[in-house]
Amino acid sequence: MTEMSQPLPPLPSLLAAMPALPAARRAEFARRYGEQEGVLHQRLSGLYGQQPGFAQWYAGLLAQVGRLAAARPAELQAQDAQRLARPDWFQHQSMLGYCAYADRFGGTLSGVAGRIPHLRELGVRYLHLLPFLRPRAGENDGGFAVASFDDVDPRLGGNADLDALTAQLRAAGISLCSDFILNHVADDHPWAKGARHGDAALRGYFHVFPDRSAPDRYEQTLGQVFPQVAPGNFSHVEEMGGWVWTTFYPYQWDLNYANPAVFAEMAAALLRLANRGIEVFRLDSTAFLWKREGTNCMNQPEAHALLQALRAIVAIAAPGVLLKAEAIVPMRELPAYFGDAAAPECHIAYHSSLMAAGWGALAEQEASLLRAVLARTPGLPPHTSWLSYVRCHDDIGWNVLRAEAGEEGGPEHARARLAAIANFYSGTAGTYADGALPGGAAFQSSDPTAAHGSNGMAASLAGLPAPGPGQLPAQEYVRQKDARQEAALRRVLLLHGLALSAGALPVLYMGDELAQRNDDSYRARPEHAMDSRWLQRPVFDEHAFAQRHDPSTPAGVAYGGLRALLAARTRLDALAAGAPRSVLASAPAVLALARGPRFLALFNFSGTAQQHTLPQPGVHAAPPGIPGEWRDSLTGQARSGVVELAPWAMLWLEAAP
Repeated sequence: MTEMSQPLPPLPSLLAAMPALPAARRAEFARRYGEQEGVLHQRLSGLYGQQPGFAQWYAGLLAQVGRLAAARPAELQAQDAQRLARPDWFQHQSMLGYCAYADRFGGTLSGVAGRIPHLRELGVRYLHLLPFLRPRAGENDGGFAVASFDDVDPRLGGNADLDALTAQLRAAGISLCSDFILNHVADDHPWAKGARHGDAALRGYFHVFPDRSAPDRYEQTLGQVFPQVAPGNFSHVEEMGGWVWTTFYPYQWDLNYANPAVFAEMAAALLRLANRGIEVFRLDSTAFLWKREGTNCMNQPEAHALLQALRAIVAIAAPGVLLKAEAIVPMRELPAYFGDAAAPECHIAYHSSLMAAGWGALAEQEASLLRAVLARTPGLPPHTSWLSYVRCHDDIGWNVLRAEAGEEGGPEHARARLAAIANFYSGTAGTYADGALPGGAAFQSSDPTAAHGSNGMAASLAGLPAPGPGQLPAQEYVRQKDARQEAALRRVLLLHGLALSAGALPVLYMGDELAQRNDDSYRARPEHAMDSRWLQRPVFDEHAFAQRHDPSTPAGVAYGGLRALLAARTRLDALAAGAPRSVLASAPAVLALARGPRFLALFNFSGTAQQHTLPQPGVHAAPPGIPGEWRDSLTGQARSGVVELAPWAMLWLEAAP
């Protein structure tokens, strides 16, 4: 009988190996384990069952999970129970996220706590702080090169500050989300240091090759994440006597998940953070976890098995915690990250295709990309949600839209179409998103015909002019600037209206609520100058924040418009993440999005006015039961018949009572 086919030891004997688990909690632990055992053992035995000592390793893993479950603070256990009783809590239409760098939002973790009143004023219930754990010394990819999973970045404070922040956020009804970088660690992480110094066990945590023969074979089918600044996927490390797999940067060493010790270490690291009050984990670079020669080493079946096993462990030890998949992949590959009823995976997944298609629609001034994306977006499994967003810390990756962009003309048409959109936002295309206005920047491509990534803050990409006089006479400059400003702010709100109504958990990016522009100062910092993503990582603008209630300012227009949308969304149950969604027939420039029979959103993605005839009962293109009389969700104005949408405008309509 092989290790894979050996039966598990009886559950009581496994529990007996967990002396840290209080007797009063063993029955609950046993119940949760019993619910998860099938998936957990099957996935892990499928990955590691042929390795010697699997049964002992598995028992040790459960003992470790038991110890961490025993250490879970009472207030978090109580929250677990509340969320188990209402597993769809994060699908509600009042859910709103906010994403920020801690240092740029509040300076320190204590400073972030000082921003809680602002978050509450917006209605935020979920705060994603970008990496705040101790990063690599020197270059660290904005904190994504982690040197310790157990310590806060000293620049931001200490572990006590993290504990205090999670408690204050929890008291304010806000869940803290942390990045959990699954694919790699920094080259100065203790595991990498130990491997450099000859520890054979730690060397096995990484993919190391003595020469270029195997890496060269892999490279034949691998893509490149950062082809300009970090070409290739392998880095020679002299102390390791060979080539280390480094998908992202040479200082980020990919972990070898074929080694069961790596999985056990990472699962424990996540649970320790969960016990500090982290309620959501953004699982970074999930698509890259498993390597297979002859493939692009993305979205492999074993990567999903790893995530399903991790979900099962979380369900046993910290069941109120959510897992969010950062898998920026085409739509056909994305639903797998939710798993299914038999083997759930992540609770939330980024809908990057929706985000990219929204910007694509603005560039093309027509909504066919959006219609194609929404048509390909499947319904959600129970107790899951898409995550919608307008901007984030990363680039807009156009290649997730290849299938949708090529629906009518094939792969070459898709390539040219997406390259044109990327060029629109490159800062050199002579558009409202031109660098002079101040626009965006291309990312990781020197090929003008390629669909490179695009960077920039939402307001800048939308063409919001910078303050200050131009080359025109003062009066004409003010007139043109005001017109550009109005159009740009409409575009910003248009995309946020889409993110808020499309059926997802929406997340705002820091500064977008204030129409904050690009930060060009990164070019003067040598460690950042080659990475245009720093355009959209500005310090929170205190001046714009002070103007947020002044409707004569860009910050006031953006903030007031966004808060009006958020107030309407909170009362409209048709906008919950799991509510039905359909796309109605419309003019090419218009997206007509119905959410159930009683809500209709109209978006004009062009610079010319558009008309749309509101559906009447019995019209074939309308969902059954849509009434013909509507009310504007923001103004209360009655609407029926033909409505006109101003350039870049939208209407949120609800069925009249």
